[in-house]
Amino acid sequence: MNVSQLFDDFSKRKILVLGDVMIDAYLEGKVNRVSPEAPVPIVSFTSQEQRLGGAANVALNLLSLGAQVTICSVVGEDQSGQDLKGLMIAQSISTEGLVFSPDRKTTLKTRVIGNNQQLLRVDNEQTDDILPGEEDALVGKIEALLASNYDAIIFEDYNKGVLTASLIERVIALAKKFNVVTTVDPKLTNFYAYKGVTLFKPNLKELRDGVKRMVDVQDRKDFEAAVEEMNRVLQAENVFVTLSEHGVYIQNESVKHYIPAHIRNIADVSGAGDTVISVATLCYLAGLPIDEVAAVANLAGGLVCERVGVVAIDKAQLKSELEKL
Repeated sequence: MNVSQLFDDFSKRKILVLGDVMIDAYLEGKVNRVSPEAPVPIVSFTSQEQRLGGAANVALNLLSLGAQVTICSVVGEDQSGQDLKGLMIAQSISTEGLVFSPDRKTTLKTRVIGNNQQLLRVDNEQTDDILPGEEDALVGKIEALLASNYDAIIFEDYNKGVLTASLIERVIALAKKFNVVTTVDPKLTNFYAYKGVTLFKPNLKELRDGVKRMVDVQDRKDFEAAVEEMNRVLQAENVFVTLSEHGVYIQNESVKHYIPAHIRNIADVSGAGDTVISVATLCYLAGLPIDEVAAVANLAGGLVCERVGVVAIDKAQLKSELEKL
C-alpha cells in the first residue's frame, strides 16, 4: 500500500452523505449545591457549545481526510435548522442537499455537564418518517447532485425518519444510473431495504438483530452462516461487519477476511462507526483490495476510540500509523 498515494486519492473524492443529521449541544457549568426544590444539582452555567452530530459526523471524518462533502437530509424550518446550516458552512460542508421543511423538527440533543460529568440529556426531535413531499424534494436534490460527478453515497441511518424504505430504494437506483458507489451504516428498521449496495457495514448487534438470532462470533462457521443468511436478501457486493473487541470481518464473492482488533487504550467508542464507514468508503474508492479496506478502516476506528467524545479521525495520525505497518 502506497500511503501517500492513498491520501492523495482521498483529496480527489466527492462524497454525498445521506441520513439523519442533528446538533449535539453542550451546556456546561459548576455544581456546588443541591436544589431546595428537588433533589437535583444546581448547575451554575459557564459555557455552551453546539457541534454537528449524527450523519454530519461522517461528513466531518471525510473532510478531515481531505474529501469534498455534501450532506443530504431533511431538517426543520426552525432555529436549530438554521444553526445546523451555519455549523455546516463553518466546516466547509456543502448544504446544497438540505431540504428545509415547515413540518419537520431539527434534532437537537442537549447535554447538561456539571463538574465535567454529564448530568442530563434532553432530546428535542421528531422520529416519524419524512412526508412523501419531503422525500420527493430530497430525491430531486440527490439526482441533481449526482449529475455533477460524485464518487459515492454513504447512507448513515440513525432511525430519525429520513431514510425511509422507499427513499433508500430510489436513491440506490439513482446511484446505479450514475455509476456511483453506495456504502451503508444501517439501523434495524430498514435493514433489508439496502438491496444491491456496494458495501454494507453492520456491527455485530445489528447482524444479530437482522437475522433474529444470537450469532456466536467465535464460532466462525456459525458467524459466516449468519452473514450469508443476511446477504441472500441484501445481495451486497461487499459485507463488512465490525465486531468490537473481536476486530472486523469483510467478505465478497471471492474473499473472506478477519482482522483482529488493535490493542488500544479505549477511552470512548462514540462515533467510531462513523469513522469506519468514512474511511472504508474512501479506501474502496481508491481501489484498495477489500482486506486492506477493512484493515485501514479498523485502524482508524481504533484511533478515534482513544479520544474522549465524538471526534473525527486525525489525518496526520492515521497516515503516521499506516506508515509504521
